[in-house]
Amino acid sequence: MPGNFAIRLRCPDCETDFWVTLADREESADQIRRQTWDFKCREHGAQRGDPKEVLEVAPLEEQDPSQGQKSAPALANVISTEATKKTPRSSERLSIRIPIVLYGYAKDTGAFHEETETLTVNASGALVMLKTKLELGDSVFLMQRSTGQELAVRVAYLDAYSERETKAGLAFKYPIPNFWRRSRRQPRVSKALRVVVKGTDPKGHPFKQSSYTIDLSQDGARLDGVGFLTTPGQIVEVRRLWRKKKFRVVWVGQIGSTESNQVGIFGLQSEKHLWHVVLAENEPGKPEKK
Repeated sequence: MPGNFAIRLRCPDCETDFWVTLADREESADQIRRQTWDFKCREHGAQRGDPKEVLEVAPLEEQDPSQGQKSAPALANVISTEATKKTPRSSERLSIRIPIVLYGYAKDTGAFHEETETLTVNASGALVMLKTKLELGDSVFLMQRSTGQELAVRVAYLDAYSERETKAGLAFKYPIPNFWRRSRRQPRVSKALRVVVKGTDPKGHPFKQSSYTIDLSQDGARLDGVGFLTTPGQIVEVRRLWRKKKFRVVWVGQIGSTESNQVGIFGLQSEKHLWHVVLAENEPGKPEKK
């Protein structure tokens, strides 16, 4: 009968441990331990190595807290409520890495945002690795980087695998079969437009910043030049010519990366159309002047 395993692999460059989920495997734990596996270090890219540890796990959706003492040791605590009791799997779980951003409020650290990627996904949620310390039942926001889609999710599963990272199961309020689809909800094209961004910086001081778009869609955009003045979840006003619209900041580029000082924004006023340009693929040009 196929089994599910979690294997711990170590990056030789930074000595950081990473857990990889292997679903529906025919091999035994000993056979998996004797193989080498591909994984990705967040700092040093693609790696390959021997497992430091192999654990057999139950599928996330099929864990039943009431049976914890009768089966193999569980890798996590699941909220014991009617909403999280054993239910038929809504869709097949896939082991796939999809870049996401999580943001919201954590009890111990306050407002946070973290860029990470999924380990497994299905129509009901995802399994991810996090450095931010969350608690079972916390509600946070998840945004899929490739599509710009975002929604509120609940932390339904937690297990600390190292001192720095925790494996977390994130549950949707209801199954969304097409959420993890690869195509964008709307086309995003390279377009450089001059804009002015107004908001409040992390210290509570108002700011007004000239910026320009890197790429955009009808409901969102990627801006350059305002990254350090904003935080995920913040509401800003973007003005182009005489038009203006409110947006939510959904991600902020990491310092030192190619996206440093950039932000991703998503429109909050669907009835307003800010760009008034043809969203067709073409070569990026110079920023348009006001």
